[in-house]
Amino acid sequence: MTADAPRGGAVREPARGPDEDLHRRHRAVLPDWLALYYADPVELTHGEGRHVWDADGNRYLDFFGGILTTMTAHALPEVTRAVSEQAARLNHSSTLYLNRPMVDLAERIATLSGIPDARVFFTTSGTEANDTALLLATAYRRSNQILAMRNSYHGRSFSAVGITGNKGWSPTSLSPLQTLYVHGGVRTRGPYAGLDDAGFIAACVADLEDLLGHARAPAALIAEPVQGVGGFTSPPDGLYAAFREVLQEHGILWITDEVQTGWGRTGDHFWGWQAHGQSGPPDILTFAKGIGNGMSVGGVVARAEVMNCLDANSLSTFGGTQVTMAAGLANLTHLLEHDLQGSARKVGALLIERLRTATAGFPGVREVRGRGLMIGIELVRPGTDRADPGAVAAVLEAARRGGLLIGRGGGHSTSVLRIAPPLSLTAAEAEEGAAILERALRDSL
Repeated sequence: MTADAPRGGAVREPARGPDEDLHRRHRAVLPDWLALYYADPVELTHGEGRHVWDADGNRYLDFFGGILTTMTAHALPEVTRAVSEQAARLNHSSTLYLNRPMVDLAERIATLSGIPDARVFFTTSGTEANDTALLLATAYRRSNQILAMRNSYHGRSFSAVGITGNKGWSPTSLSPLQTLYVHGGVRTRGPYAGLDDAGFIAACVADLEDLLGHARAPAALIAEPVQGVGGFTSPPDGLYAAFREVLQEHGILWITDEVQTGWGRTGDHFWGWQAHGQSGPPDILTFAKGIGNGMSVGGVVARAEVMNCLDANSLSTFGGTQVTMAAGLANLTHLLEHDLQGSARKVGALLIERLRTATAGFPGVREVRGRGLMIGIELVRPGTDRADPGAVAAVLEAARRGGLLIGRGGGHSTSVLRIAPPLSLTAAEAEEGAAILERALRDSL
């Protein structure tokens, strides 16, 4: 496989031939708002393990996994084989017919969710999963009020944009929902940042209680245990448990958006909500991304009385299709049998500590934070607390030249480098990636 491809160090400069032509064609036919990374965008052609190759034969260590979607490994043999074998039999039938792979995967996810008497509905994306969760919550509670977190992101559909608290990803204020935003998703910024963890939780709970005093009857609180697009920020453990106690007093549902945090990525827990599990499991859980390892799989888990509250016909044409369910089953089996959650915990701890040590002398690095293999490096203008999106862009480019792909995100501005490799990342690969990133930071800041 690409025996002449560079095996480390700097990659070749991007070509000015076919890639440039493809970029021109992209701009001519696709929306201007469809984001592309890099001044000279990269066309990825194939991958293996934790590496991908571009159209010029350059090899990259992948620390972003298609936005946390290639969860286990590129070209994982078990998933490839399951997809091929299922595709040779039947690709698709819709949910109007019994579907064995869908039932098999639903049974496993229902058990893993921790939600009692759980029902599972499959979608094609995290956006669609969150849409479904909002439909269930508003129908169950007969209310279109939603509580959401500041700095949050829940998808690109009309309703999901309407509850997104990150203005960089919310192109309109129009919405079918009335959204009320709550403090707490960002620990180190905002009016409560100077408090200790206990004081921070108490202040956020007081804010929630005050907000509910002005609200009519919210249907649900939706929250990412770790905010993904928002820059891998998270509250102290226990915040959502404290919120849950208040919500239960008012009959308000708790939706945990596990699109990025699910399947063991945070290391210590299989689901992000479990860091806040003192009050029991959520009412609704949404998932997507990593479960399909690149296939289009999303879904919702809810206790039966909530899932079954809809009184109209419904189905899913592409949610739960046989090929994607076969991929999800094979991927989940591999993840559990190889304890990739444990790998995320151990290798992630090594990588976080290595990055904290490497960035200790850089005045532009405000914070290195994260859980497991979900790590953010926040950059600011030296001597200030102001975001530095220009530095993030420069580091992203320098890392690519060094053979490393990473992501970007953040709240008030795009000021965070996002690091989320496949969960099978080895300690040696973690060290390799950290060294490339350290050089990129040194060259850019």
